This record gives sequence, structure tokens and C-alpha cells, in this order.
Amino acid sequence: MRHTQQGAIVFLILFYFISLTNIQAQGLLEGGKVSGNFQLDAQIYQADSAIGAMEVPEKMLMNSFANLHYSQGNFNAGLRFESYLNPLLGYDPLYKGSGIPYWFGSWRNEQFEITVGHFYEQFGSGMVLRAYEERNLGFDNAFEGVKVVFKPLQAVTLKALIGKQRYFWEKGPGLVRGIDGDLSVNDLFKPESNLKTRLTLGGSFVSKYEPAEDIIVNDTSLLLLPENVGSWAARVNLNRAGLNVYAEYTRKINDPSSFNKFIYKDGESLLIQTSYATKGLGIMASAKRTDNMSFKSKRTETGSTLDINYLPALTRQHAYSLSAMYPYATQPNGEMAIQGQVNYKIPRGSKIGGKYGTDIAVNFSRVTSIEKQVAEGESAIGVAGTKGYTSAFFEFGDELYFQDFNIEVQRKFNQKYKVLLSYIYMKYNIDVIENHPGEPLVEAHIVIADMTYRYDNKNAVKLELQHMSTRQDKGNWIQYMMEYTIAPRWFFNFSDQYNYGNDDEEKQFHYPTIAMGYTRGSNRLAVSYGKQRQGILCVGGVCRTVPAASGLTVTLTSSF
Repeated sequence: MRHTQQGAIVFLILFYFISLTNIQAQGLLEGGKVSGNFQLDAQIYQADSAIGAMEVPEKMLMNSFANLHYSQGNFNAGLRFESYLNPLLGYDPLYKGSGIPYWFGSWRNEQFEITVGHFYEQFGSGMVLRAYEERNLGFDNAFEGVKVVFKPLQAVTLKALIGKQRYFWEKGPGLVRGIDGDLSVNDLFKPESNLKTRLTLGGSFVSKYEPAEDIIVNDTSLLLLPENVGSWAARVNLNRAGLNVYAEYTRKINDPSSFNKFIYKDGESLLIQTSYATKGLGIMASAKRTDNMSFKSKRTETGSTLDINYLPALTRQHAYSLSAMYPYATQPNGEMAIQGQVNYKIPRGSKIGGKYGTDIAVNFSRVTSIEKQVAEGESAIGVAGTKGYTSAFFEFGDELYFQDFNIEVQRKFNQKYKVLLSYIYMKYNIDVIENHPGEPLVEAHIVIADMTYRYDNKNAVKLELQHMSTRQDKGNWIQYMMEYTIAPRWFFNFSDQYNYGNDDEEKQFHYPTIAMGYTRGSNRLAVSYGKQRQGILCVGGVCRTVPAASGLTVTLTSSF
């Protein structure tokens, strides 16, 4: 944790120096703005052997953070204090402790923006570089270093960065360097700047340096590992009226690692996204091919930390508990994915649409393996120290990873009553996605009804009913939730999940939870007590395991 303490000292010295030099010249502290936010999540645990909730020696665990931000004119500075005493179950134990892992100072003028310290960044869609934070997943791959943004022309934006990534309270061993550029073709030519068709071109190059190390495979072979690994991307974005087309291709040179079993094969990924929107109608279609595109700043890392890039999952992120029970996790070693969605609003006042209209959304996604063949001169596919395999670019593999068909209908009947109905048919390869060899493909039918009745401007009651039918994994589930809201400050709810379809009758458990919350201004306090089932939590194709738990949970958030 030493580097967090050093970082805080450097930040304070930097802030103090800039403040002193600007107080005389520009009066930096006069009229400056201070803002921030705070969050605390604490849970008191109870052992419950029936659902597999483990004994917690500390009895209570806590995650918390506070952001502090100062801005004045062209100058910005900030820091984040984090405390995990000790980390909540499901978060990596390496977060244990307290410190300041994130601080920065930045300055900009008409052409330049310079940031020192920690920063997040994304090039294009992120397939070659994306640094971001997802607190619910315990994910944070921020860079510590220097970033420069340069706009020589209105049509041109250039970025350059160098740094190392956050690895809990330390930094990863790899040094990451990157450059990125965007060109707005329309803005290059003033007479054409008002054209309805707009075209933007972009490109990126990212490399990592990691000192070589001895990696022995098959008990005898010592691998010669590249210390510098480069990756590049090219992208185009075309927009006209309601039509938008985005395409990006990324390629990475051979990068033997634990994730790909130390094969010497280049990686590549292609993403195409299209959408069209007009009054009452929206259509979206996308496709992605990924092959050997795990890109980490530590070659022996196999978890979700130290990712340099981000591979978006072309699947719908479901919001309801049972439909989110089987979320898809992106497979960097190879996948072919397609997704399409149609949104249609039946017009208001029509016989079917009703007084307020009816919204219908239909979504379909499918992800399979990629086709793989033995590489020339090799005897098998994916053997460490070899070229790995060959793969035809446009051929789908035979193994299904995930498939999701869902339809959702929303209708407001009057000023007080509205209903959402949804049906989902899902196929989920638990063997591949959760690494449970031998498990059968899960096929699930899910039905959801969400009804809200608003008595007046303050009082409303909400009822959720969910049912999942499946013969695989843990079998059928049913869930209900009732919530009463007194706007704008109070809510109270009760919910229960019941795994009534488990083949093992001794594991047919209820998971009841009661909760309440209070909001005033920017402050919010929520308290819940109950049981949590074991499962997988995913956001954007990045996942973590959530263990079974029982007890009291308190969440406090505030901002200023």
C-alpha cells in the first residue's frame, strides 16, 4: 500500500505548489468549486449452512469510498479515499485495507489537456484500450502516469498516454503506452460541415512492455516471451439522419499468456454496429468476431484484473433477478456473436395502442465458438509454445455459448396504472461460461410481470412476479416482490425467491428479504435484511461470483 501513500503526498505537494503559484497570478482559490461524493456498504453476516452462507469471523464487513474534486478555471484536481475493512464477500480479499489509490491533477487550454496521476480512458469502442471502474464488480484498472489530449484543429483529436495499471493497492508490472486519433471529415471542409451525412475516422496503437520471465511448459520447454506486445485498431463511424453505422477492427501480435495457454498466435476482433431510428420505430443490429484478444499488462494473470482492453458482450443486460441469473461473460479466446433488436411504439389513441400507446421491444442474441483447425506444422490445437491454431474469419464454430430471445411489452393504461410483461427464452453454456465441465446446456423459459399503481403524486405500490422454468442446473425458480413508495423520501419492500424445482428437495430454499430506504436531497440510506443466493453478477460482459449470504445490509450514499 506504500504507493498509495506516496501518491497522496505527491498529489498534495502538486496541489499546494500550483495553488501558491496561481494565487498571486490568477487567484486560483478564489471562486474555485469543491465537490464530492461518499458511499458506504456494510453487511452483518449470519452463517446459514442450508443455503451455503459461510461463517464470517469479523461478523461485519465494509466497503466504502469518498471522492473529492476541486476545479477552478482550466485546473482540476481530485482524489479518492477507499476503505475495505474487510472487503464484502464476493470482492477480492486483496482489496483489504485503506488508502488513496486514485489521485490526479489536470490543466487545459484551447488545444491541450494534460493529466498527471491517475486517469481513465477509452480508445474507440475499447477493444484496444479501455480503463474504467465498475464498483459493483470490484473492478478498477485505472492508469497511473501521464495523459495528453491535443486538438490542433476542430476536426482532429489526438490522445497519448503512458502508465501502469492499478492492481488492488499496487501497480501491475506492465508499462502501457498508447496513441489515438479521431478525424471528423465534415469539419475539415467548412462548406460541407452542414451536410446531413457525417463521417468520422479513427485509429489507435497500444503497446505494453513487461519484462520476460521463465515460463516452462510440458516440464521441459522454456518459452521465449515477447517483452513488447503491440495492438492496433481502425474504426469508422457514419451517421445520416436516423441511421448510424459503426465498425472497428483490432489486431494484436502474438501475446503468449496464461489466459491463452501460452500460444504464439496473433489476436483480432471485428465489431459492427448499426442502428436506425424514426418516429415510433428503432432497429439495431450488431455482430462481433473475437479471436485470442485477451490483452493484459501481466501475462500470468487469469482473473478480471489488469485488462488493457474491453470486449463488449453483444447480449442484452437484463434488469430483473431471474432473467439476470444466467448473464453472458465475453470469451476472449474466441467467439462469434450477433444481436438484433426492434423497438416499436403502437401509436397513441389506436385500438391496440390505447390512450398512451404501447411499447414493444423484441431482442435476439446468439454467441458461438469460432471454427478452429490445427495450424500448419503442429499436431494439435492450442498446445503451449505452438502457433495455437488457424481459424477461418467468417465461419461460426459448432459449440453454442449463449442464446437469448426476449420480448417486452409496456403499457400505461391511465395516469395511475402501468404494466410491463416480458418473456425470455435463454440457452446458457454453463460449462464454458462458468467453467463447470460436464454440466449440461441450460435452457430456461422466464416470464415477468411488473405492475405499478400510483394512488396520487406521493403514494405508489409496485408488484413484481417472475417465474423461470428449466430442467437443468438448479431447476425452477419463482420470485415475487412488493414495494410501497412514499415519494420523494421513503420506500419499503418485501421479496422472496424460491428454488422449488431443485431435484434435491433438501436444497429447495426460500430467499426472503425485507428492505427500506430514506432519501433526502443528495443523501440516501437503505437497509435490508434477508438471504442472498449464490450466483454470477455481470456488467457489460465482465463478471464476478456472488456467494450465498445471510444478514443485514446497510448502504449510505451522499454527494455535495
